[in-house]
Amino acid sequence: MTVRARQPGFVELFTPKLVTILRDRYGLADLRADALAGFTVAIVALPLSMAIAIASGVTPDRGLYTAIVGGFIVSALGGSRFQIGGPAGAFIVLVAATVARHGVDGLILATFLAGLMLVAIGFLRLGTFIKYIPYPVTVGFTSGIAVVIFASQLKELMGLTLAGPEPAAILPKLAALRLALPTLNGAAVAVALLSLAIIVAVRRFRPQWPAFIIAIAVASVLGALLALPVETIGTRFGGIPRSLPVPHLPDLSPDRIVALLPAALSFALLGSIESLLSAVVADSMTGRRHRSNAELVAQGFANVGSSLFGGICVTGTIARTATNVRAGARGPVAGMLHSLFLLLMMLVAAPLASFIPLAALAAVLAMVCWNMAEKHEFATLLRASRGDAVVLVATFLFVVFRDLTTGILVGFGLGALLFLHRMAQAVEVESGRPVVAADVADDGTSDGDRTRYDAALSADPSIMVCQISGAFFFGAAATVGAALDGVGGGQPRAYVVDFSDVPLLDSTAAATIAGLARKAGRQGATLYLTGTRPTIRRVLFAHGVRPPHARFKATIEAAVAAARRTMPGDVSSATAGRSAD
Repeated sequence: MTVRARQPGFVELFTPKLVTILRDRYGLADLRADALAGFTVAIVALPLSMAIAIASGVTPDRGLYTAIVGGFIVSALGGSRFQIGGPAGAFIVLVAATVARHGVDGLILATFLAGLMLVAIGFLRLGTFIKYIPYPVTVGFTSGIAVVIFASQLKELMGLTLAGPEPAAILPKLAALRLALPTLNGAAVAVALLSLAIIVAVRRFRPQWPAFIIAIAVASVLGALLALPVETIGTRFGGIPRSLPVPHLPDLSPDRIVALLPAALSFALLGSIESLLSAVVADSMTGRRHRSNAELVAQGFANVGSSLFGGICVTGTIARTATNVRAGARGPVAGMLHSLFLLLMMLVAAPLASFIPLAALAAVLAMVCWNMAEKHEFATLLRASRGDAVVLVATFLFVVFRDLTTGILVGFGLGALLFLHRMAQAVEVESGRPVVAADVADDGTSDGDRTRYDAALSADPSIMVCQISGAFFFGAAATVGAALDGVGGGQPRAYVVDFSDVPLLDSTAAATIAGLARKAGRQGATLYLTGTRPTIRRVLFAHGVRPPHARFKATIEAAVAAARRTMPGDVSSATAGRSAD
């Protein structure tokens, strides 16, 4: 008897984890743990949010708005206990391209539309399909993004001055940077190297300390005291405001919506992948299970909320989520407090942000790129198999030299083809003659396979038995069809095809069996199908594979016995059939 798992209801699927933990007697000790974890994550998120915003082509305050508003909504409504939302490095390439083409207003509209798409994806319960993205694709696009982001930070790391706008494509970008090498700023290089050294040293000797904020603080103090000739947030952006802006809707004119739909779709696709990957990481660290569709709905509302306050794209952030778990968070309250702590820091310390060197923020992003490059996983997949290596390298190269969306689509397409090829290779067709009582072993025992059919122990050349094993679908139909056409060299009077080991069958496969039924009819033979599940039988019926063209039996033995009984003038076979029964 097949036991099916109970399908969760709508309320169970979309109840935020915040509600779940509050039902579990959330106490003061839990609040203290979440407050400490939230503060720890806020310290990490403060420089990262500004650095990602600057690298995305917008002002640093928009990164803070994103982390404050979007991060709060993600934790309050999300389907993961530990997810931390905010601006993510994975979006830098897409966001920067959208700003360059449509301006900041276009970016905000695309973020708003992406939020609506994510809400729809979640409520349509499409979040479960994200898991079908092959692992080599995720490693390839993550590593590719790391390379592209690092290339975008070379200008700030070296303090270069370009003659014109910085190209978006990586090869023209590198060419422009090479031409700008004479403008290299030694002070900016020194600040960047110092910041990197501090980050590495703190993580090596005091891993529990906030390496990013320490590096930013030291670089800012030294830059101010020594009056270093480096660009800062103050010199380029005039500082950051000390409060959140008044929320307002973006321009929702039809022309603008149509123009921004492709960017919004890219944001929604990447956001869903990134957020669910982050939730899976949190699950693996804690043993919990997230609600994927509830998480996507929360990500959607978070993007809508962020856009209303002038923020950029929101998604689950793997590094900050992992930091949240390691800091001892008990539930979503930690993420909500992280946003409130960021708001408090912005209100109190906004004037100090003007002294932060851009080279130090670039060093922070360079370290983020190093961490997200997934070097070990990349090398492992290159050695794993030729197919996985092709998918990985193709995704990586298209992300680096074309764009992120193309890379994901190409990688997914190649991964799907590789899967179909492997599934087709796994399908096997075994054929032979039925075994009679005389073929049982001398010791009186019988082998399970031998008692069904064995070509070496042929006792009845008028019956051909075939067994198909594996998923019988369009990718394997040609192989199986050729194998079936090759059996029956002596013009058998009956074909027996066993489906006991076939978990699924599609229309192409059913058409192949229909062709075998027609071949048997031309030869005056009878086709018997055994072990067919109800779902397989329905597909076969739809393609005309039904009595009298084919007969259905429960087992191979029953089909062989029926075939012998219907063969006129073959007394020996009938007798053998009765003795075998």
